[in-house]
Amino acid sequence: MSDYTAPLRDMQFLLNEFGHLQRIAALPGCEDLGSDLVDAILAEAGRFAGEVLSPLNVIGDREGARWHDGAVSTPAGWRKAYEQFVEGGWNALSCEPEFGGQGLPRLVSALVEEMWNGANVSFGLCPMLTRGAIEAIELRGSAHLKETYLPKMVSGEWTGSMNLTEPQAGSDLAAVRSRAEPQGDGTYKVFGQKIFITYGEHDLTDNIVHLVLARIPGAPEGVKGISLFVVPKFLVNPDGSLGARNDVRCVSIEHKLGIHASPTAVLAFGDQGGATGWLVGEENRGLEYMFIMMNAARFSVGIEGIGLAERAYQRALAYARDRVQGGELGVKSRDKVAIIRHPDVRRMLLSMKSRTEAMRALACEVATAMDFAQRHADAEQRQRSQAFVDLMIPVVKGWSTENAIDIASLGVQIHGGMGFIEETGAAQHLRDARITTIYEGTTGIQAADLVGRKIARDGGQAIGQLIERMRTVKAQLGAADSASLSRIGAALGQGIGALQQAVQFIVAEYDSAVAKVSVGSVPFLELFGIVAGGWQLARSALVAEQRLREGSGDTAFYQAKLHTVQFYADHQLTRANGLADTVLHGGDAALAMDDAQF
Repeated sequence: MSDYTAPLRDMQFLLNEFGHLQRIAALPGCEDLGSDLVDAILAEAGRFAGEVLSPLNVIGDREGARWHDGAVSTPAGWRKAYEQFVEGGWNALSCEPEFGGQGLPRLVSALVEEMWNGANVSFGLCPMLTRGAIEAIELRGSAHLKETYLPKMVSGEWTGSMNLTEPQAGSDLAAVRSRAEPQGDGTYKVFGQKIFITYGEHDLTDNIVHLVLARIPGAPEGVKGISLFVVPKFLVNPDGSLGARNDVRCVSIEHKLGIHASPTAVLAFGDQGGATGWLVGEENRGLEYMFIMMNAARFSVGIEGIGLAERAYQRALAYARDRVQGGELGVKSRDKVAIIRHPDVRRMLLSMKSRTEAMRALACEVATAMDFAQRHADAEQRQRSQAFVDLMIPVVKGWSTENAIDIASLGVQIHGGMGFIEETGAAQHLRDARITTIYEGTTGIQAADLVGRKIARDGGQAIGQLIERMRTVKAQLGAADSASLSRIGAALGQGIGALQQAVQFIVAEYDSAVAKVSVGSVPFLELFGIVAGGWQLARSALVAEQRLREGSGDTAFYQAKLHTVQFYADHQLTRANGLADTVLHGGDAALAMDDAQF
C-alpha cells in the first residue's frame, strides 16, 4: 500500500510559472515572500504529510476514535503526530503575527492544507476547525477573548470547535434552541445539546475552545435571535493557566461511514448548572459571526476534496502501473501488460488527473483573491476581489467535493475487485470523501446560495465580470499559432457560451419562478465549476505551450500538462451544453410530479 506524495511540481507550477506568487509578493506584508522560501515550506510540508501523517491514515481508519465515560481517545500515533505538527509551527502558518502566527498568505496555506487532507483528512479536520474559530475571535472577539485564547489556539496548544447543529435543527439554524442566560458579570450560562461536532472532544490538547450558537432571553425568533459564545472545555485563570472543568460534556461520538479517526461528538452544555460562556461581539448577531467561520470552513472543505482526489488518483495510478493483466489492444503480441496500457483505464486516470488539477488551479485563483481582498492597498481592488471570492466559494466547496467522491469511486473501479477490498486502501478514500458534500452545507445548499445570493441578487454582475475574464483567455488561445490550443479554446468558448446562457436564464426567471430555477441549481453549480476549471486549465496550457516553444524547463511536465488540458476539454467542457439545457428546461417535470407519484 503506497503512501501519499505531495504534488509539489504542479503546486510550484501554479505558484511560480502561472504567476500567483509574483502577484502575492506585491501585496503589503508579502514583499519578502520569495519562491525559494515558499518552495522550502511546501517541501517540508510535503515531507511531514508523507512521512508522518500518511502512515497514520490506515491506522486511524481501522482503530477509529474511542469514547469512554465522556473522554475520547484518538488512535495510536495521533498525539505524537499532533505534537510534531504544533512544534513545526504548522497550525500558525497563515495566522496573524500579533498572536504568534507566521502571517503567510492564504495562497500558501491552502496548498499546505491540501497536503494534510491528501495524506490524512481525519487529522486535517482538527486544525481546520481551529483556524475557523481563530478567525471568528480575531474579527469579532473582545480584547479579553483575544488575549485569553488566541495565542494558544494559534500555536495549536488548544484547539477550537464550531457548534451549530442541534438534533431538531439540522441545517435549519432558525430552529436552534440552546440558550444563554446572562449572569450580570459579563459571563453567560449556556444550556443545550449540539450534535455533529468535529473534534468536539479529544485527547490531543489540554483545552478545547467551543464556539457555540445560543439564544439569550427575549431574543427575536428565527436566525435574527442567535448569539455566539466562547465556551471553553476548561476555564482559564487570570494568569493563563487552566482552571476548573466547565460544564460541557461529550455524551457520545458517532459511528460513521468514513473519517473514523476524527471524533464527531455529541456535546451537552449545562447539565450541572450551566456552562460558563462569553459573548462574541454583539447579542443576536451570532449567525453573522458564525458565517465568518463557515465561509472559511467551506473553502477548506473544498480543499479537503482536492486532497482526497489527489490521493485517490495517486493510489489508482500506482496500482495501474503495477497490475499486469491482459494484452494491449492494437498490438500483435501475446505479452500481458500493466493495465495502464488499457484505453479505458487511461480514460479514468486522466479523468481523475485533469479534474484534480483543474480544482487545484481554481482554488489557488480564489486563495490569491482572498489575499488581495485582505491585503491590497486599494479599497476598490479589495472590494472586487472579495466579490470574486464570495461568488466562487460555493463552487470550490460544492464542485470540488462532488468531484472528490466521483474521483475516489473511479479509483475503486481502476482497482477492480481489489478496490472493494479494504486492504488496498482505495475504499477508504471513497468513504472519507462522502462526508465532504455534506459538511458546512450540502451541495444543494451551496448551489442555492450561488444561484440566489451570488447571481440573482446582483443581476449576474459578478459572474458577468468573470465571464469576460474567461473570454480574454479564450481569445488568447484562438490567437496562438497552435492547433492544440485552438481546439482547447473552441471547447472553452462553447463552455463559456453555455454558462452565460444559464446565467441569463437565472437572472430573468429567479424572481418569478424560483422553484423552477432552483431545480437546476446543482446542475448549474456543476456547469460553473466545469467551465471555471477549464478556464484555469486553459491558462495552464498557454504557459506550458510557451515553455515548450522556449525549450526551457521540464519538457515532460509541460507536455503532460497540455495532454491533460486537452483531455479535460474533450471530456469535461463538452458536457457544458447538456448541463445548461438541464438548467433551462429541467424544472418542469420535477415540479409537475405529485408527491404521491414518487
